[in-house]
Amino acid sequence: MNLSADIALAHRLADAARAEITPLFRCADITSEAKDDASPVTIADRNAEEAMRRILKAELPQDGVHGEEFGVEVGRSGRQWVLDPIDGTTAFLAGRPIFGTLIALLIEGFPVLGIIDQPILGERWLGVTGEATIFNGEPIQTRRCRELSKAMLATTGPQYFTDAQGEQFMLLASKTDHKRMVMGGDCYNYGCLASGQIDVIAEAGLKLHDYAALVPVVEGAGGTMCDWQGEPLHAGSSGEVLAMGDPARLEDVLEAMSGS
Repeated sequence: MNLSADIALAHRLADAARAEITPLFRCADITSEAKDDASPVTIADRNAEEAMRRILKAELPQDGVHGEEFGVEVGRSGRQWVLDPIDGTTAFLAGRPIFGTLIALLIEGFPVLGIIDQPILGERWLGVTGEATIFNGEPIQTRRCRELSKAMLATTGPQYFTDAQGEQFMLLASKTDHKRMVMGGDCYNYGCLASGQIDVIAEAGLKLHDYAALVPVVEGAGGTMCDWQGEPLHAGSSGEVLAMGDPARLEDVLEAMSGS
C-alpha cells in the first residue's frame, strides 16, 4: 500500500491546523462554548477543522470526512479522513501544551495512517501501517515492560468512566505501579507511549475522532491497541480503548481488568 501522497497531505493538514491554533494559545480573549455533550469548543477548534476540510475538499473530494466539530461528509472512495482539531480542548483552555491535533486516514473502516501533532511544542508523531512510527523525523520505539507491576498506567480522567468501567480500571491500576499513575493528557499520552515513556493506557467513552489516529502511531512504534475485549479498533468500535507499549502485556492487562 503506497500512501506517500497521503502522508504528504496529512502533514499539510497538520501544518494548516497549527497555523490556526498557535496564535490563539494562551490568548486572553479566547472563550469557549459548551457543546451538546457538555464538552468545550473554541474558535481555535473550529478554525483548525475548517482549514483542514478546505484542503481535503479541494484535493480529495471523493474521500469522506469525519470531523469532531462539523460532522460527517460521506465519500465514494472507501476512504475517510478523521479529524480532531484539538483533542484536549480543556488543556488548551488551561494553557497546558498537552493537547494535540489528530488526523487519521481510514480505508474500509480501519486506520492506516495517523498523526498526533502538538503545535506549541512543535512535536509530531506519524504512524503508517507497515512502517516505523516517526517522531519529528526520527523513528521511535515503545519500551518493553516485563512485569505489569512495574508498568506506568495513564488515563485522561476517571470522570469518563461509568461506575462499572471505573471498577475495571481500578482493578488494572491495582496491578500496575500506581504510585506513577498519570492522569490527564488526552492524545499526548499515546505519543508518550509510542516514544517509550508510558506503558499502558486505558480509556472509555472515546469517539472515532479520539482514537483513529492513535492506532497507527502506537502500533508502528511496536505497541498494540485494542478494545477492552482485546479486539482491533475500527470505525465501529465501542470507545473502550487500551494501548500497550509491550504487546506481551496484553493478556496481563485483560486478566487484571476482569479481576482474574
